Amino acid sequence: MSVQDPKSLPWDPSNDVFPARNAVPTVLPDRLNALPGAAWVWGKDDHLGRLNLLTPQRAAMAAREQIQTGQSARVDLPLDIPKHPAWQREPFQHGIKVILGEGGIGHDDTYCLNTQSGTQWDGFRHVSYGNTGLFYNGTTAADITGPYANGNGGIHHWCTRALAGRGVLLDYRAYATSQGVQYDSASSHAISYSDLVACGKHQGLDIRPASQGGDICPGDFLFIRSGFTEDYYQRRDKENLKIGERTSPTWAGLLQEEAVLDWLHDCYFAAVAGDAPAFEVWPTTESYKLHEHLLALWGVPIGEMLDLERVAALAREHKRWTFFFSTAPANCPGGVGSHVNGMAIF
Repeated sequence: MSVQDPKSLPWDPSNDVFPARNAVPTVLPDRLNALPGAAWVWGKDDHLGRLNLLTPQRAAMAAREQIQTGQSARVDLPLDIPKHPAWQREPFQHGIKVILGEGGIGHDDTYCLNTQSGTQWDGFRHVSYGNTGLFYNGTTAADITGPYANGNGGIHHWCTRALAGRGVLLDYRAYATSQGVQYDSASSHAISYSDLVACGKHQGLDIRPASQGGDICPGDFLFIRSGFTEDYYQRRDKENLKIGERTSPTWAGLLQEEAVLDWLHDCYFAAVAGDAPAFEVWPTTESYKLHEHLLALWGVPIGEMLDLERVAALAREHKRWTFFFSTAPANCPGGVGSHVNGMAIF
């Protein structure tokens, strides 16, 4: 078992054991501009963050071990769902253009979309750390927009390799229901670390990192089902409109607490995702957001509004909560986010 030395830069993504959050050096050698707590450890010119953990060896192992029946589930909602995106984001618009060709009449599509309006990856340009203006690995706002904009931190870097590996689902909505806990996913229902531990035990999963004796391995994709998709389709359209138009949205999600931060960091997920619009409980219960730790400090992509209903159904059918997962973000130079274009295969 290969163990990563915290001070030996750059880190080797093929290692088996990585440092806990409290063991990452406050100041990294040759990275004096790094934020305290920043795990900018994969190289000065790195734009992949913990996607580096998706090595060919891990992808191949996940395929061998996880694909057993070949049953699959897309995790992307239709492009026009939700009909009324939160935070006043633009709804998806689809146009069909009639074209005349040698063989007669044909058609083209035209799309107008905000990549944050539906199923999405938050890329590293999405959120900086607090008011520092620093994004992952030292990217600044001047790198993103303006006369000196460049490709630093752009989502196109994610398209340089296959993003595939083992997915792990925590079906919190099903667990909560089994315990008699009822809540609306459009409320600020907080999911604590102790809730996640209990949910894991309910499913037969030890959610600790493998290095601590648990079932979570470096490079896993984390998925948390909190019930957003289920609730969305059960509401009437005017109810969803009212929710989408709120100026101060509330959403169920992970609680901002030290135990959650330690767990998200120490499991070394390649990416984290949920069916909720914010992944974390909204509004935040603390002065910080999980977004700024995951994106800016650690380089962990955040997926939001994924459709996990079919994934959860297959997990229940097979009585296992791990599967093969692949995603293909848009190859948009300098992009901030992307639809997930993701597939779970059992």
